[in-house]
Amino acid sequence: MAKSRAVVELTARFDLGGDDKIRALSLSPHSDSQTLVYVGTFSGSLLLLSIDTSTNIVARLGSVSLSASPVESVFVLGQERGKVLALCNGCLHLVDSLLSQPAKRLGGLLKGINVVARRVRGRDSSSTDLLPSDVSADSSSSKKFLQMLGAGNRVSDIKGKDSRHERVHQGHYVFAVAISERMLLIELQCDEKDGTSASFVVLKEVMGIGGIKTLVWLDDYVIAGTVKGYSLISCVTGQSGVIFTLPDVSAPPLLKLLCKEWKVLLLVDNVGVVVDTNGQPIGGSLVFRRRPDSVGELSFYLVTVGDGKMEIHQKKSGACVQSVSFGPEGCGPSFLAVDEAGDGNLLAVTTLSKLLFYRRVPYEEQIKDLMRKKRYREAISLVEELDSEGEISKEMLSFLHAQIGYLLLFDLRFEEAVDQFLKSEKMEPSEVFPFIMRDPNRWSLLVPRNRYWGLHPPPAPFEDVVDNGLMAIQRAIFLRKAGMDTPVDEEFLSNPPSRADLLESAIKNITRYLELSREKDLSHPVREGIDTLLMLLYRALNRTEDMENLASSDNNCVVEELETALNESGHLRTLAFLYASKGMSAKALAIWRLFTKNYSSGLWQDSDDLVPYLHDNELIRLSGKEAAAAEAARILEEPCDTELTLQHLSWISDINPLFAIQVLTSDKRTEELSPEKVIQAIDPKKVEIIQRYLQWLIEERDYNDPQLHTSYALSLAKSTLECVEVQNGIQEADSGGREAHDYNVGSISLFESDVRERLQTFLQSSDLYDPEEILDLIEGSELWLEKAILYRRIGQETLVLQILALKLEDCAAAEQYCVEIGRPDAFMQKIILGYLICTWILKMVKGLCSRLLSVFSTTTGNHLILCKFWKNCLLTCP
Repeated sequence: MAKSRAVVELTARFDLGGDDKIRALSLSPHSDSQTLVYVGTFSGSLLLLSIDTSTNIVARLGSVSLSASPVESVFVLGQERGKVLALCNGCLHLVDSLLSQPAKRLGGLLKGINVVARRVRGRDSSSTDLLPSDVSADSSSSKKFLQMLGAGNRVSDIKGKDSRHERVHQGHYVFAVAISERMLLIELQCDEKDGTSASFVVLKEVMGIGGIKTLVWLDDYVIAGTVKGYSLISCVTGQSGVIFTLPDVSAPPLLKLLCKEWKVLLLVDNVGVVVDTNGQPIGGSLVFRRRPDSVGELSFYLVTVGDGKMEIHQKKSGACVQSVSFGPEGCGPSFLAVDEAGDGNLLAVTTLSKLLFYRRVPYEEQIKDLMRKKRYREAISLVEELDSEGEISKEMLSFLHAQIGYLLLFDLRFEEAVDQFLKSEKMEPSEVFPFIMRDPNRWSLLVPRNRYWGLHPPPAPFEDVVDNGLMAIQRAIFLRKAGMDTPVDEEFLSNPPSRADLLESAIKNITRYLELSREKDLSHPVREGIDTLLMLLYRALNRTEDMENLASSDNNCVVEELETALNESGHLRTLAFLYASKGMSAKALAIWRLFTKNYSSGLWQDSDDLVPYLHDNELIRLSGKEAAAAEAARILEEPCDTELTLQHLSWISDINPLFAIQVLTSDKRTEELSPEKVIQAIDPKKVEIIQRYLQWLIEERDYNDPQLHTSYALSLAKSTLECVEVQNGIQEADSGGREAHDYNVGSISLFESDVRERLQTFLQSSDLYDPEEILDLIEGSELWLEKAILYRRIGQETLVLQILALKLEDCAAAEQYCVEIGRPDAFMQKIILGYLICTWILKMVKGLCSRLLSVFSTTTGNHLILCKFWKNCLLTCP
């Protein structure tokens, strides 16, 4: 059986005295602290009591006799100078709210009434107004009845919230009255000046429904309960239908209007079924322990009384949360009433001639009681239910989640505690700082001193919390063995956790809380505390990847608080990332350089492992040394000290020249590096790095320094000569049958094109280099095309044609060159004609000679060829 909790508490008792018993009961608020209690007795009297909710004193104010028969029901019409309508001996009696005048019986045909129900309109209801003209004109009895009442005016039940209040203020109330085999829908019109003067008008008459025991009228439908079952009757059309029938052997029907949801509860023995205004069931059935005599609605609870017991049930699930005995078994029928028109916190229960008043325990006190008893799940469920019902403010909801979280935390249930912390919108992340770092510390003054209920100890480091919690568990085990009941987690008693497991759980869950707290809008000091403590928690859990991610991202860590700890634990990569994120580039670079020298020292992965590295939003894997160099290069790509860049450029290029090029060609740098200093800082042996850097300066930075262009051309020429020499060696090896070795094996190329191709492209595209210096370098080589380009730069057309036609044997190039340089001077005539004859003699290419002669026929004419010049040309040709 579920444990009971105090939802209501007894506040007052009252005994009518004598042999008279209570048959009907109704409550009506009179002021903020006073509630009027109307009691109908079996002897036909209507009593008026008053209870002062501030002092819990019950006083008897008056009484009036209605009849010798029992008072079946009481309705309070209005609060200030209102009326009271009572059903007694089959008739309706009207009396003033203070019972200061004799009661007036409403006569006419309203006799033999079984049940009366007042019409209730739901929120935002669009229910129909009822008019006297709706009564059938063919009913002579209805006409006679209306004439007797003098009801010639059109009277209607006003629709809409504001209109309804206006009509009630004027004294108009609509009821359903069950008389024998028919049901009348009437409007009662009360005279505000005369306390007991009233008349009524019949709005509709519904025939054919007999034996009605209970009624509820909600909007346009009346739900009637008979011994056979429950029916739904339309107050507009008068048509009826069966909701469901009752078993042959069943307790009398019982209905209860649920005003908060505007639904109706139907009882079938001990089973309750909730239906809407159309009679359609909503949700599942509610099963009570016994068939109740009466049902009431208290906030989001259902209250049932019967057989000397009162039970409080959750409205949604039907679970009983409190059971109260107020009389012996078999004490007779009991009735209850709730102050529904007031704050809904006062509850009155009757048994025989006694009245017992209960007050709903404030929700805060209910939650406190559950917390003291360590019934946290019930406390959480109650808080969530209060929130769903709109019974508490957002501020109180936030406070309660935080309060429950603290109790769970000190009870060593860290995951549940953090879940509650995260639900608390008002809880500040700095409140958990004392659990991580001992006071005093950098953030001690940031911890708010929020006032909670004093149900938990002050914050302390997790080590102390776990130690004290384990001691409490051991103490509870001892008391249990001694026969004493103690509020402690049964799971901990049966299987006590270890200290290490509890500490790990505490750190993991508080880490989760801080991670999610980073997304909040917080002050900078609090952000510093969160990130710094989060780094320490990651370190305690050895979550290296999370440490590095935090350190390398935009963070608010305080380096001074972390340097020593990270050094001691060997998390130097994390420290390097942290230095870099704080602009301490020199310290970060020193660590990365240390890694490249002592990579196998155990500070991080073995050298055979590949380290993940994010490059251009793509995750790649590098060796450990390459990863260190890549991180160093990433730092140097950003604006930093020039000397620092040049200092670390050398060792970065030793590991991977691509990273060195990234540093030298970075667009992020605001201040350009000095080309002279860069070239001096780079090892002359690292020719490709120098060439790539010079290429970037010339092609992308548009440097126009002739010396720079000449240096680049000379470097390319030297590399080309070396490559030609290597290729010749390879060819010799191939001809000798020996295995050739790739010149670039194991090296990283910085260029997509061949070095000779780059040399030729640059020689043709640039006009700023010194061609004489290049020619001096390649003079004795076989770089004929490069020589041709250079000779052309210096105007040596003869040598250019010689190379094109004879060395390169590129007749098309020679022909094109002749077209480009042809001019009508005597010297050019001799040169061109001489080369035509040489080409013709050596190659016997008559067609080419003819084309060349035709090209220059306009400039050379029919001059005779000088024999001496021709002889010289022949001698120059090999």
